[in-house]
Amino acid sequence: MHKGNLIQHIPFKLSFKWLNFVLMSTSVVTYSGNLRTTCTHLSSGKTIITDAPIDNHGKGEAFSPTDLVATSLASCMLTIIGIYCQNHDIEFISGTVEVEKIMASSPRKIEKIRLNIDLNANNWDQETRKKVIAAGKACPVAKTLDGNVVMEFNFK
Repeated sequence: MHKGNLIQHIPFKLSFKWLNFVLMSTSVVTYSGNLRTTCTHLSSGKTIITDAPIDNHGKGEAFSPTDLVATSLASCMLTIIGIYCQNHDIEFISGTVEVEKIMASSPRKIEKIRLNIDLNANNWDQETRKKVIAAGKACPVAKTLDGNVVMEFNFK
């Protein structure tokens, strides 16, 4: 972590009659050259390297920024499923998501994210499975993308 280059992330509190929360920077992203960035998570110091994809002048040697968006949808779904299961005393043994990102060319943007989701190892009954899937599909990333990106969910 390059402490000298990081912006101070001092939390500050906003307080209004109806609003009361703490704001804090999440990350710092630094251009590393050759179409790459280093993304540093401020509270943990962990880093992610991004690279431009091969079809957009890069080497494709790391996640591209749009890969991270698509991957975030899958990660968020599994996390929300985990939270739902914890809150409802449901055993969550395994979940795997294969992510496919489809790009549009004009303008260049994510057109569609296809998720192939395997939750079969959990042996849930149909009613539990239905509730767990609904919780996962309502994750914050899905809500953010809704109306902007086509999301296709294929459950095994």
